[in-house]
Amino acid sequence: MSKITAIKSVMTPFPHWIDSSEPLLTARDMMQQFHVRHLPVKEGGELVSIITDRDLKFVMDDKLGLPPREAMLVKEICVYSAYVVDLETPLATVLMTMAERRIGSAIVTRHGQLCGIFTATDACREYGKALRKKEFPKSDPEVA
Repeated sequence: MSKITAIKSVMTPFPHWIDSSEPLLTARDMMQQFHVRHLPVKEGGELVSIITDRDLKFVMDDKLGLPPREAMLVKEICVYSAYVVDLETPLATVLMTMAERRIGSAIVTRHGQLCGIFTATDACREYGKALRKKEFPKSDPEVA
């Protein structure tokens, strides 16, 4: 019987997060400082959303005619339909849902509290590890 891998074993624990009332530029600065593309968003200490680098790039496009970026707050652009899972959720379930919804991250919680994040980067890292463990047959030099 094979052991089912839970998301807790492959997530990034204790992710950085931002409060929804923070300026948009603070979110951008945090992403650059910590080299991340996703920030969970809290409001009054409760997890409510996520903001991504793609969201930021989109709303900071001067051609859209939106309010000045200096005046915008995180809560005005964050995604309130973020994918949230419990840390015991099977990895396969998370991967399939992310693929079906075409999203790049899942927020991981324990008893409703933020405890991690799982992104496409984490998925690639885990898949790479799995491939390294596999033994492939020696390739036939005649096959291209």
